[in-house]
Amino acid sequence: MKRIHFYILAFLFIGANLAVAQETEDKKPQGHTNNNKFRQLYQEFATPNMYRTASGAPGKAYYQQQADYEMEIELDDKNQKLYGVETITYTNNSPDDLAYLWVQLDQNIRAKNSQAKLKNGGSFPRLQRASTFVGSYVADPFDGGFNIDYVKNDKGRPMSFTINETMMRIDLPTPLKSGDKVSFSIKWWYNINNHVTKRGRSGYEFFPKDGNYAYVIAQFFPRMAVYNDVEGWQNYQFWGNGEFALPFGNYNVKITVPADHVLDATGKLQNRKKVYSKEMMQRYERALESYDEPVIIVTQDEVEKAEKNFSNKKKTWEFYAENVRDFAFATSRKFIWDMQAVDINGKRVMAVSMYPKEGNPLWEKYSTKAVASTLKTYSKHTFDYPYHKAISVHAKNQGMEYPMICWNYGRPSEDGTYSERVKFGMISVIIHEVGHNFFPMIVNSDERQWGWMDEGLDTFMQYLAEQEFAKAHPESVASSGGKYPSRRGEASKIVPYMKGSQDRLSPIMSNPENVYQLGPNAYGKPATGLNILRETIMGHEAFDHAFKTYAQRWMFKHPTPEDFFRTMEDASGYDLDWFWRGWFYTTDFVDIGIESVKKYQVGSRSIRNQSVVYFIPEDNENYNKENEGKSLVDMEENAPLKEYLMDNFTAAERAAMGNPKYFYEIAFNKPGGLVMPIIFECTYADGSKEMMRYPVQIWRKNDNQATVVVASEKELVGIQLDPKLETADIDTTNNSWPKEEGQSDFNKFKENKMKQ
Repeated sequence: MKRIHFYILAFLFIGANLAVAQETEDKKPQGHTNNNKFRQLYQEFATPNMYRTASGAPGKAYYQQQADYEMEIELDDKNQKLYGVETITYTNNSPDDLAYLWVQLDQNIRAKNSQAKLKNGGSFPRLQRASTFVGSYVADPFDGGFNIDYVKNDKGRPMSFTINETMMRIDLPTPLKSGDKVSFSIKWWYNINNHVTKRGRSGYEFFPKDGNYAYVIAQFFPRMAVYNDVEGWQNYQFWGNGEFALPFGNYNVKITVPADHVLDATGKLQNRKKVYSKEMMQRYERALESYDEPVIIVTQDEVEKAEKNFSNKKKTWEFYAENVRDFAFATSRKFIWDMQAVDINGKRVMAVSMYPKEGNPLWEKYSTKAVASTLKTYSKHTFDYPYHKAISVHAKNQGMEYPMICWNYGRPSEDGTYSERVKFGMISVIIHEVGHNFFPMIVNSDERQWGWMDEGLDTFMQYLAEQEFAKAHPESVASSGGKYPSRRGEASKIVPYMKGSQDRLSPIMSNPENVYQLGPNAYGKPATGLNILRETIMGHEAFDHAFKTYAQRWMFKHPTPEDFFRTMEDASGYDLDWFWRGWFYTTDFVDIGIESVKKYQVGSRSIRNQSVVYFIPEDNENYNKENEGKSLVDMEENAPLKEYLMDNFTAAERAAMGNPKYFYEIAFNKPGGLVMPIIFECTYADGSKEMMRYPVQIWRKNDNQATVVVASEKELVGIQLDPKLETADIDTTNNSWPKEEGQSDFNKFKENKMKQ
């Protein structure tokens, strides 16, 4: 039995030693990966190469494909059908040989068997509009989508093709070699959708009072997909949210419509004298020289007469567009038409509007002026608008863009009255959609993958253009206190989204199909981030130079997010990896607070002929009592003084320092994940105020807390963190010291900013 006990004790002893060893091992410092918010984006960014450089510029081997189109289109106004035949000439500028081509068939999203209709699933709603219920469960589904009659080569022989939902693969008999071209033809037709009831980015609106239709037609022809060094073929399906990736090319397009229609489209009208009346030509000539006010080309009286007659004759409008990525057109006998010349650095550009009488008086008053103002502002911040016109077309419930032409909502009541909300909504959507000519129609980003690269950049520019519109047309903002009521752009406007449930937030760097709230995610948050960079972090000069550099580097090319991020840093000299990572790659939010404010007394003495200054907390009562009555020389430790003792400093040192009497250590904490500059306003006892700004790098070594020291001749009585709401801080309840003071006025300011 003794031997057994010995074994047990030995086992326990060994086990205890193992436990101690394990505990010691557990207490050893553990390694970790680099989670510093200021680390570089080497892991997130693609490796620079011969196509795209580390500076963000196109590389020496950069290439892009070209797709040229010749089309003949006919609109059946009685049956709302569109017929077309097109010849595509595709040039392979890539270094690769291509065994097949991919063509986009975006109208197939409206086919009866489209998978896009099933993408969201969903439960049965408790309450639903009758029209929605009928459309969803009772009425026959709309019979949309392309009907492909044939695909033929340049010799008229059938080509092999396969349709996969919204994509069509055309198999080539022999690979298309690098540097070669191939031509082929596609004949097709489809039923045009009602964009008011069936939604969609194009279609028709029916006006039951006069029996007429207004057409805004886009995605109406099979279009080449992009092939590039990043994706290869961009053949991601069109599910509805992610928009379009398209190559540049030249277009020759003939469009046949009823003879009493007026029509405008992408490109230069080639047969103006044939399709215009004499009166229209005379008015057009006047418009070419009218830089102050629009000239009516087709009047409302003429439109109202045309609405009563339905011509059985046809008229063909011919357009040529050079170096555009897409083509769209609008046509109706209901369109009033006006034009105004715009001077873009000595080049004449025509600002154009088309709208039914239902859009007046609002559209006649503001649309073309908004187009003109937008072209000027965007050109100033990017590059001179290169096309000869920009068209705004009125369409109910629409807001969509194409080269040189866009559809915009904003309709008065039937009696012609309209609210300020309708007015500013219309002006804003016109600015936004016309602005899309720059992003992505010219700076041609991949909308299918990176929705924010066109929507976010355009929304940021829209904010600047809205402010410029207010300056150019002060009468338009008289009712809003002289300030344009921009819905997005200012930091305070994104706070409700940023503080939302993380379950319904996605990083900006997400595909548009995979986010819950596409508007804030792809429009509002990127625009706000750029505005914060411009206003708070970089300043106008550095930001504007970098932003213009990006736009000019990538005009008529295909940039990626990394090209944008790298160019902004390369051209400005600012290291912004911390900002891109936090704002674009995560759903972190800004929340910085005042943790504590400590007041210090200051003393000074000479030790070994060296001047030494020391700080003692004012609330250190024990220390003060201990040393009461002692002289500075008598003390073993340095003693606090009520006044700043200057005896040990030279006259020059005293003059340089001034005479600060009060010293405060302010500690800031950061419950939020995003780093931002620390901006705060000090209020002193005499009522004066002073702004303090510390760079974002103050967080680089401690992501939880940062402290600063304020030395002043005046007593500090209040601190307000981020007083102008510059950083999108989601919780301002921890932004004031003391909390009882100054809070009311700041909250009023915050509420007003949120309402604007």
